[in-house]
Amino acid sequence: MSGLFLCIGLWLRLKLHESPVFQKMKAEGTASKAPLTDAFGKWVNLKVVLIAFFGAIAGQAVVWYTGQLYAMYFLEKMLKVDGLTANMLVMTALIMGTPFFLVFGALSDRIGRKPVILGGCALASLTLFPVFHALAAAANPALAQAQATASVAVIANPAECSSQFDPVGQNKFDTTSCDIVKNVMAKAAVNYTNVAAPAGTIASVRIGGVTITAPDPTRLTGDERKAAIAAFTAQVVGAPAVAAKPAVVGELAKVGYPAKADPEAINKPLVVALLFYLVLLVTMVYGPIAAMLVELFPSRIRYTSMSLPYHIGNGWLGGLLPAIGFAMVAANGDIYYGFWYPVVVAAATFVFGLIFLPETHRRSIDG
Repeated sequence: MSGLFLCIGLWLRLKLHESPVFQKMKAEGTASKAPLTDAFGKWVNLKVVLIAFFGAIAGQAVVWYTGQLYAMYFLEKMLKVDGLTANMLVMTALIMGTPFFLVFGALSDRIGRKPVILGGCALASLTLFPVFHALAAAANPALAQAQATASVAVIANPAECSSQFDPVGQNKFDTTSCDIVKNVMAKAAVNYTNVAAPAGTIASVRIGGVTITAPDPTRLTGDERKAAIAAFTAQVVGAPAVAAKPAVVGELAKVGYPAKADPEAINKPLVVALLFYLVLLVTMVYGPIAAMLVELFPSRIRYTSMSLPYHIGNGWLGGLLPAIGFAMVAANGDIYYGFWYPVVVAAATFVFGLIFLPETHRRSIDG
């Protein structure tokens, strides 16, 4: 399917003419001979690039990735909704919300780019936490109940607990007992408290009145280590029946944590409504962004000036959101803690943009 759309996109692009502004600039020979130097080597232009990045693009990136991509990740990985159901719910919200890219783009033509984009950032920073709490209660009420009532604690030496930031998914987090425990707990979407233990303590998890000690990876290697981690995971989370081995009921299940969301218990209308709201935030910040960036920069360095900060913002600030969010969850023991990342970035963009970002919607793009 991607190949088909690539061919269609290429055909459309080959049929398009360059913009009149670019054709005029090319004919007059006024295009920049060194666009990188002109865009980023001169303070007068670099200042505008930085204002665009911190005053609009950064917030747009995290709001977009949270509303469309992290919401899907949260439904599947944290709330344990099966993949097909999660995809259908998100797809429904996207179909409902997509026309609002045009609505907010048109609104920015009337009232300005700045209030629409910064309004989306402000709403996101104020509402992401309550929206995702409501999403958990609607999509997996048993999990939300367990998080509120079950007593779970991780006892470990803080010096052994590394950051579980893993953007390429290659780290195993099996070199310390603390990492083993926190990786299992974060993947199980368990809220827990951290209890500091003295140096030399093997990390453990206390679930209700039961304490389970993690394997000591310094004493185990290879398959023996894998088997020990699998056995620990089964004790904590549970394991399905395999061959002659019976199913194992984990301690988390005994205190109310479900292995997956019950399809019959999902409040689908409410989940779609909450996802639709998140998509609306995406349309607010994204609908006007291209027009604003075009209007912000002079035509001779426009493409370079807008392209680099846009792709750095979306590729790095936005694209790393799931990895950063997971690492924050694993470190803190709260499945909602990762939302501090988009909330802080969106709030900072709102404040910075309010002070420094100029309004552009009445600017001529011919210069």
